Amino acid sequence: MTYEVLRQHIGDVAQQLNGLGVGRGDGVAIVLPNGPELAASLLAVTAAATAAPLNPAYTADEFAFYFDDLSVVALIATAGDESVAREVARARGVQILDLVVPPGAAAGKFELRGTAGPTVERGGCAQLDDIALVLHTSGTTARPKIVPLTQRNLAVAAGNVGVSLDLGPEDRCLNIMPLFHIHGMISGILASLAAGGSVYCSPGFSALRFFTWLEESQATWYTGVPPMHQLIAGRAARNPERIARSRLRFMRSASSALSVNVLAEFENSFGVPVIEAYGMTEATHQIASNPLPPKLRKPGTVGIAAGCDIAILNESGRHLSTGEIGEIAIQGESVMGAYLDNPAANASAFVDGWLRTGDQGVMDAQGYLTITGRLKEIINRGGEKISPKEIDDVLHEHTTVAQAVTFALPHDKLGQEVAAAVVFKHRMSTTEQELKDFAGARLAPFKVPRLIVFRDHLPRGPTGKVQRINMAEQLGLTKPDQAAP
Repeated sequence: MTYEVLRQHIGDVAQQLNGLGVGRGDGVAIVLPNGPELAASLLAVTAAATAAPLNPAYTADEFAFYFDDLSVVALIATAGDESVAREVARARGVQILDLVVPPGAAAGKFELRGTAGPTVERGGCAQLDDIALVLHTSGTTARPKIVPLTQRNLAVAAGNVGVSLDLGPEDRCLNIMPLFHIHGMISGILASLAAGGSVYCSPGFSALRFFTWLEESQATWYTGVPPMHQLIAGRAARNPERIARSRLRFMRSASSALSVNVLAEFENSFGVPVIEAYGMTEATHQIASNPLPPKLRKPGTVGIAAGCDIAILNESGRHLSTGEIGEIAIQGESVMGAYLDNPAANASAFVDGWLRTGDQGVMDAQGYLTITGRLKEIINRGGEKISPKEIDDVLHEHTTVAQAVTFALPHDKLGQEVAAAVVFKHRMSTTEQELKDFAGARLAPFKVPRLIVFRDHLPRGPTGKVQRINMAEQLGLTKPDQAAP
């Protein structure tokens, strides 16, 4: 699909939506599989209404919650696909718009079919401060909050990513991220198009198909989360010829921490830099990013401010100095103005115009940010505060460990104890005691995991993130330990 066809397509879809009774500010749930139609529908709906992309794997109860919470008036779904989302939409009186792909259509070209609606109050193209997108936070301990992002937020954020990655018309992104997630939407799609580049839309992540797509697409870059990179790295040795024929100039990692070992393995296999970045939904994705060579990259950090102003605050909201650990706070044009209909959350999240991220970190003298963990994930072992990420990093140094996640284990005397779940590299293994001894040689005794469990894979949320807060429960380890510390 060319830019001219895309431009015309967005205008056509906007007219179709208006004719179906959907206008600016109306919530439209989009439940489609990953691919070019989902990418194009996001562009078109945000240009004429308020898009609410949802994970097709949600249950009926989850769809009911999100439809109600977001006040959606219409659902876009593939014609002929009798999904759970359709059933919930019918039960709630939500208009269903069938997405139909005409024969021989360009990638992402589609038509919307439904019943004509009343004349819309606000039709035409969206304005800068219209809400373009509504997403829920991926909270694990409380009701998810609604993040409303404006046209301005999206435009600024897309430009920020493009500048930090030096994207241009010659660049092509291989998108393997789910497009109901802010990471894929902004970095994979909008940043590429804002820079005049192109996007190859995969049907969803597959480590088995990645190298075929890489060669087929002739992509110059891709962006993903650490679990994806780890799986790709595990297959790199089997695909040296495809890697050699690729046009990759860098790889980007965001949404959670990437171990330094995996980063080094990647760079050795692919011969291109891995760019670590940091983002969150409330910031319209990117907050900080490591620069591209020849500028300084610092593995283990998430780089320098790349779209937002960044501050480190103490518990009372005071700004801390270089080298002091505290809560990361942000402000800027890509940061949302407020959570939707949630005054309590806004009161606790904002301080003097700065949005508290809930992440703990430290800034060095050169402005490089290191994330030391989520404040809610910090393990409190009898008064000792322990960052799980520090232990993750140590376990990842062991030659047998492919993935490791440290988490709090309930303990009747200490309140919490340190535990870890580990996935081994292919055909490798070791003992729990060996890993404890390995960690003990590198960590203070109170930080060494009391329990290490081995799994074939780690439980993950819908966007691929490990949900550390719930890990003990997901692994069936929630009964408080009765043994002496």
